Amino acid sequence: MKYDLSEMACLDVYLSTLSKEEQEEVKDKIGPSKAMVMPLMSWDIFSEHHYRRLHKAKKATDMKAVEFLAKKHQWKNDLEAILTAHEFEAIVITDDQQKIIWVNDGFSNMTGYPKSFALNKSPKFLQGQGTSPEIRERIKTQLKKDKPFMEVITNYKKDSEAYECEVKIFPLHNNGTTHYLALERKVG
Repeated sequence: MKYDLSEMACLDVYLSTLSKEEQEEVKDKIGPSKAMVMPLMSWDIFSEHHYRRLHKAKKATDMKAVEFLAKKHQWKNDLEAILTAHEFEAIVITDDQQKIIWVNDGFSNMTGYPKSFALNKSPKFLQGQGTSPEIRERIKTQLKKDKPFMEVITNYKKDSEAYECEVKIFPLHNNGTTHYLALERKVG
């Protein structure tokens, strides 16, 4: 199939005139066709579509892993609703003693630590000299309340680089809280 380069350029111009809402409405309709492996003049359209598909696939993989753990531990939380309602890069699941039992690939991407290194450690290993003692204490107090909460804390990557991390923590329960789900992302 041949593509007229002037038509592709017109598509770029057309898309640049749309509002964000209009772009959202048409974004899934303008992905690359199967015949067009990599559009040269519309690389931005192709790459954005590819990124969205990759992001959805990673989220689906994470959701399957979390669902597996939910079945194993018989959690009664609506985890799909939690994961779709919140933005995150990393997922950390700890037991009730705050020992990490699972992290997603996003955790390694965000922190630089391999998944295997994080297992059986407390998330406190990410904290350091610049981590606020007041925020540490607030997190400890919030965990005792057994309700979802959010904090922003200074954590440290494997290479010692500090970053601000928004952490949303959800108690996971069956007949009481057995684990915690933390959705994390870099902010600021």
